[in-house]
Amino acid sequence: MPNILLVEDDEQLARTLIRFLMSEGFQVTHAAGQTDGLTLFEKNSFDCVLLDVSLQDGNGFSVCGAIKKESDVPVIFLTASADEACTVAGFDVGADDYIGKPFRPRELIARIKNALRRSQRGSGQIICQELVLDQTKGTVAKNGTELFLSALEYRLLLILMTNKDQLLSRDRLIDELWSVSSQFVSDNTLNVYMKRLREKIEDDPQNPKIIKTVRGMGYKVVSQ
Repeated sequence: MPNILLVEDDEQLARTLIRFLMSEGFQVTHAAGQTDGLTLFEKNSFDCVLLDVSLQDGNGFSVCGAIKKESDVPVIFLTASADEACTVAGFDVGADDYIGKPFRPRELIARIKNALRRSQRGSGQIICQELVLDQTKGTVAKNGTELFLSALEYRLLLILMTNKDQLLSRDRLIDELWSVSSQFVSDNTLNVYMKRLREKIEDDPQNPKIIKTVRGMGYKVVSQ
């Protein structure tokens, strides 16, 4: 379960975000200001930091800079400011992503997942049945033979295998594919790429054993 540090001084927004993130399978620790946020970060292990720019006792830029001096944990800024200088300042201190308020909850989840995947690219292989996905090389092999996937097919499989044995809704897959590819992904696009992916990884694409369809709900990769 990914552990997120949320540094946000708007208590109502923080409560809403905590409930939503926990419902999506994240563990969340909240701090309202710079001092508490840095203290919690020093004493705990986090997988991602969601960070407001304006804080009660400081600012998010200082927090991000301090975190990045000590860690490669991804930092995503949450801000109501649409000012370009503010955005650039965030990236200059090491931010991994930037999302403006108000934001769509599903977009936030997609951005968190994308940041987590980027931070884990050097972590090695994901194995599922006879498939081996090598995140370092960006390759997929079946029974030792490399499969040739398009960029979007690889991203789709990576999302599914990163969340193996977990049901992923069609909307979530569309949101995450759109986020990582910067291309518009429609419902029909997902159908096409799911069909192509199954044709490459399944022994019998009409009776898939790796990527299962949960009718009316979504898909999941089955590890056994």
